[in-house]
Amino acid sequence: MKNGKRITDATLSRRAVLKSGAALIGSTALGFSPWAWSADSSGPIKIGHLTPLTGFLGALGGYAVKGIQLQAEQINAAGGVLGRKIEVISEDSVNPQVASTKAQRLIERDKAVVLLGEISSASALAISQVAARNKILFLNTGARSDSLRGKDCNRYTFHADIPVTVLANAAGLALDRAGLIKGKKLYGLTADYLFGHDLAKAVEKFVGSHGGKMIGNALVATDVTDFSPYLLKIRQANPDVIACNLAGNQVTNFIKQYAEFGLKIPLAGFNLNIADAWAAGPGNLSGIWPTVWQYKLKTPGSAAFVKAFEAKYHTQPENHAWVEYVSLKILAQAMTATKSTDTDKLIAYLESEAKFDILKAREAYFRSWDHQLMQEAYTYTVMPPDQAKGPHDFLVLGDAVPGANQPLEILAPPRSESLCHM
Repeated sequence: MKNGKRITDATLSRRAVLKSGAALIGSTALGFSPWAWSADSSGPIKIGHLTPLTGFLGALGGYAVKGIQLQAEQINAAGGVLGRKIEVISEDSVNPQVASTKAQRLIERDKAVVLLGEISSASALAISQVAARNKILFLNTGARSDSLRGKDCNRYTFHADIPVTVLANAAGLALDRAGLIKGKKLYGLTADYLFGHDLAKAVEKFVGSHGGKMIGNALVATDVTDFSPYLLKIRQANPDVIACNLAGNQVTNFIKQYAEFGLKIPLAGFNLNIADAWAAGPGNLSGIWPTVWQYKLKTPGSAAFVKAFEAKYHTQPENHAWVEYVSLKILAQAMTATKSTDTDKLIAYLESEAKFDILKAREAYFRSWDHQLMQEAYTYTVMPPDQAKGPHDFLVLGDAVPGANQPLEILAPPRSESLCHM
């Protein structure tokens, strides 16, 4: 799966699909007859899938591939879409330049009808530009930069993951309730690329509007592994709270070194993927962190997904596995509803604010004007090490935000503040 090696669902055995119970789950979750539209049998529906499988986001990309492969198996075991099999072609996106080249190749050579995936915001921007030039749908599954939904938006790109403003607001509200924002001095550590810059802006805005003050912010290159110079800067600045705006395995490395350094300054976490939290470990991780999904979520859909994932891969799914899984499910629903793989028809359906079961308590929908999927988010904390029952069991999932009686858009950037003009 590395260095550009492609992965297709043709390599997956039917025996593994049946063993995981995929046929039953897939047909009921998608809500269509296993053999619907069988008259259209002109070959597989090809999905061009791009995600980082190397570099500081590579571990997250590995979960992404597992999630989309599982969904493809379940769809195909249930009869496919429009009577055709789904064929997912996964590529290592590597960096923005490589991602752009591979996206174009997936369209021209492999005849992909849709592009899906990505975690890096910089690479997602490159892919979205390719999608717009070729007039093909791109469903961004994991890149969270606000600018992708703002000044860099385009008609052909939709966004399944939560943006940085939602991360900042969800975590910020929980941190403020814990007394870590109002009246506090915060010092930020920020990943030095598009995502980190957008997150730092959102965090500074939240902190300022809730009575706190940012007294410094250090940009950290994505290849940094030694955080001792930054920890010394933090000690010298003497903040009340550290605002962590890092990404990928940056966060894991920082948290481990922070614990070893012996600083007692509380952490305000604004981005930490579940896999990176697991890698940090219960003895090192502390604080309150935001997430879009976690495997302990108690809904029937999530429970079925976790059971199937564990049966196939013998581990718990991470949030990027979940978002890829539900994103392909969303595309299958759109194709079934429109009886088509035509880009314009799919865009019109997604813009109609159709509802999607994404395995949470509330259904989700795309906003028509910036193509952001409106959905619940969560925060999580860390249980004492002696209470954990396994290597992944030490995270405590909080309640969904917004609350059940609040609109889903309450944490997201409003249209009045958006620079998106399609």
